[in-house]
Formats: sequence, C-alpha cells, structure tokens
Amino acid sequence: MKLLKWMIALGIIGAIVYFGYPIAADLALDKSIDNMNSELDKNGNVNQIKAFIENDSQLASLIENDIKDIDESTLPFTTKEEAARTVIQKVGLGNLMEIQSKVSDGATEAEQQEIITMLEGKLTEEEMLAIKVIAYKEFVE
Repeated sequence: MKLLKWMIALGIIGAIVYFGYPIAADLALDKSIDNMNSELDKNGNVNQIKAFIENDSQLASLIENDIKDIDESTLPFTTKEEAARTVIQKVGLGNLMEIQSKVSDGATEAEQQEIITMLEGKLTEEEMLAIKVIAYKEFVE
C-alpha cells in the first residue's frame, strides 16, 4: 500500500515536471524578451540605431534592396518577439550577452565580422532574412 502511494506521488510529480517545464521555459523566454525590448527602449538605443541607419546611406540602401520585394508569408517569423525567441533558442542567451558586451564597448570591424559569421552559422538564410525584414520595419519605418 505504501509503495502504491509513493508510485502515485512520483507519477504526479513526474507529470507536473513533464508538462510544466515547457510552460515555465516559455514564460522565462517571454520575460527575457520583454526585458530586452524595454532595455532597448529605456536606453534610447532604438533612436541611436535609427539615426545610424539614416546617416549611413550605403547601409540603408543595402537593407532596403535586400528586403524590398520579399513575400513575408514565406518567412519563418514576422514579429520581433518570434525573432527574439528563435535567436535566443538557436544562438543562446550566453552568446547574446557576449555579443552585447562586445558591441556596447565598440566592436572592431573584425569583431563585427566574427559576430556575423557566428550568427550565419547558427541561423538559416530564411531566418536571417526575416530578421532583416523585422529590423527594417522596426527601425526605418
């Protein structure tokens, strides 16, 4: 009888962990996405990025030409939340924090190329294109 109670208790605990872990992971991911978005807004980085793109005509035309005639229904994601979720899952939060520290300290051209190569290695071409489209919409429009 005691053994049966322990087995039932362990079964219930196992079910809670099995079904609860994905929910908790999604909640933690949503929280980190919200923190990143609020941090960008709070620090005024969005305005700095917009100004940087507007002042660099070569960069602006490159972004515009890449995404001008894209059918968004073929992209793997279309919102910045979905993009952030994909990047965090594929690149990893630790790597993203390392990238953020390099960029905030003023990354050299070699470091920028290293970051781009790492991202291209972890993300598909379609995901990279979707990120470009979302960034264009977010910062330029």
